[in-house]
Amino acid sequence: MTFEIFVLLIQDAIGTGAIYVLMALGIVLIFNVTRVIFVSYGDLVAYSALTLGSFELQRMPGTVWLVLTLAALAFIVEAGSLIRQNRMALLPKAFLVWIVLPAIPVAATFLIGAKDLPLPLAMLLTIALVLPLGPLLYRVVFQPIATAPVLVLLMVAVALHFAVTGLALLYFGPEGFRTQAFVSGDVTLGSFAVPQQLILIVGAAAVFSAILFVFFRYTVSGKALRAVAINREGARLVGIWTTRAGALSFLLASGIAAIAGILISPTTTIYYDTGLIVGLKGFIGSVVGGFISYPLAAVGAIVIGLVESFGSFYYSALKDAIVFAAIIPIVLWRWFYVSAHDADEHEEE
Repeated sequence: MTFEIFVLLIQDAIGTGAIYVLMALGIVLIFNVTRVIFVSYGDLVAYSALTLGSFELQRMPGTVWLVLTLAALAFIVEAGSLIRQNRMALLPKAFLVWIVLPAIPVAATFLIGAKDLPLPLAMLLTIALVLPLGPLLYRVVFQPIATAPVLVLLMVAVALHFAVTGLALLYFGPEGFRTQAFVSGDVTLGSFAVPQQLILIVGAAAVFSAILFVFFRYTVSGKALRAVAINREGARLVGIWTTRAGALSFLLASGIAAIAGILISPTTTIYYDTGLIVGLKGFIGSVVGGFISYPLAAVGAIVIGLVESFGSFYYSALKDAIVFAAIIPIVLWRWFYVSAHDADEHEEE
């Protein structure tokens, strides 16, 4: 391996790792607040990329039909819950939240159309269409079983993945989508040429990571989510509505997934079933942080980017197997770390 190839592999690893960072942050966010290991998170990323690709091909994205379907189901579930609790006066509010609000980006998409859209407008519509998917899936699938054991939630999440993937095949078809690069050209740093696309990806990941940090540290909603993550029952006792916290965590994670899908769309051909593979790589980064630590999850995602980049250079056909095999030493490391930490605590006692 020459030094030039080494630098190129590092650049590729940083670019893919930055996207995996966003995905790992979204997975950790959802798990901390709801205890759901959201296997379908990669599917939201795929829907974002497929939606932007549809706009680029001047087609109406199938995401609009998924949003409408989930919105109808969410309202039916919410209405049934309110009727059982004899709180029918809240039905208009439920209609506004679960039907009207998700339908706004759908209506905007139909009004604007999918022909000759400027790239910034196509990106905004993509984010607006993907954003409601998380809260709608949470209301339909996970909120009714919010108190179930983590293993049950995981099995439901796996089943949901296959359902969402099947709908993606129905709405988008079997062909893959890959959008054009948002920027072109290189930036020269000394004797190295850094692609502007790479700078855009890393910069976007850094900006949104910083936004999340500010949100959790300085806003009331962010502090409420942290409280629910630390102690769900305690948060409920002090008046924090854990149901709304769960929906908000899925909303934020959907926004992160939409950004990740837009960033990954020019670098990878996305098919209807690509979400699982992409999501699992973000999942491995989350494992490094034990589904608790955001910084460790980010570090783990960068490590996965490095493993994938160098693995594809040496054994291209086995690069995914190498990445997924990396979860074994990561889990062992986490086990030794937790065991050593518990042993130190016992010695102190």
